[in-house]
Amino acid sequence: MNGNRAANGSLVLAAILLTTGLAACSEEGKGGPVWTAGSGSSTATSGAPSGATPSGSTTASGTPGASATAAPTAARWKNYSDAGQKVSFELPDEWIAQSVTPDAGSLPGALKVEVKDAEGEYIATLHTGLQSAKAPVCSPKAKRNYVVLSSVPVDLPHADTDATISPRVVFRVIQGYKFFGSFGITNLVAGTDGKACQLRNLVQGPAGKGDIYFGDLPAVRAFAPDEKVAPAKSFDTLGQAAKYVEQSADFANVQRMLLSLKVNP
Repeated sequence: MNGNRAANGSLVLAAILLTTGLAACSEEGKGGPVWTAGSGSSTATSGAPSGATPSGSTTASGTPGASATAAPTAARWKNYSDAGQKVSFELPDEWIAQSVTPDAGSLPGALKVEVKDAEGEYIATLHTGLQSAKAPVCSPKAKRNYVVLSSVPVDLPHADTDATISPRVVFRVIQGYKFFGSFGITNLVAGTDGKACQLRNLVQGPAGKGDIYFGDLPAVRAFAPDEKVAPAKSFDTLGQAAKYVEQSADFANVQRMLLSLKVNP
């Protein structure tokens, strides 16, 4: 009974935050609380690959670093590390981590690793040594409401500036004709007013080291109806997005993988 009451209260809180434009009152506001949302009663409709579906469990909390509580379901885990021992992370034993050619313009020594499930469906990409790039200009009229549904600290080398926060593993949604969600790591401030043009899954690294991306896509935004959404996720309601984070064991597996990332200086 208490659990149901808490979950319902969580969803109401998330809806209030979204409609008032305060949903991003999180550590993205440089030291504020991390808001997380509870579950809804409906089922998520996702444009994501089959290997990246609903999960994790959070509560409505003003405590920074609140995390999903759904347990990862993978029975066995393995460790991936590149030949030079520069990066490592855990992933379910049946998933595939494959080294591929880094993007053009990457710094020397950059690494790119694609993660897929046992059927070969795309889940996430890790890319190190990315050249720093400024976010595209965002006009006030182009901004959309966004919500941080999960935000968990992760220990990674990072730049420390007025435009950054401590690195986090996050799941965030931005509102367009649907709610578009994405998971990844970031230390960038998306928007202190609860609005943004895009949410970047990027950790800005120390000077000369390059940036790090580990997520389902580098940035999520409000897509147009005729655009391809995958590998971003799409939800008809905020409750569906919250349920994805709160109840899906697949997301819990992804979250554990992202949190296990180690990057040697």
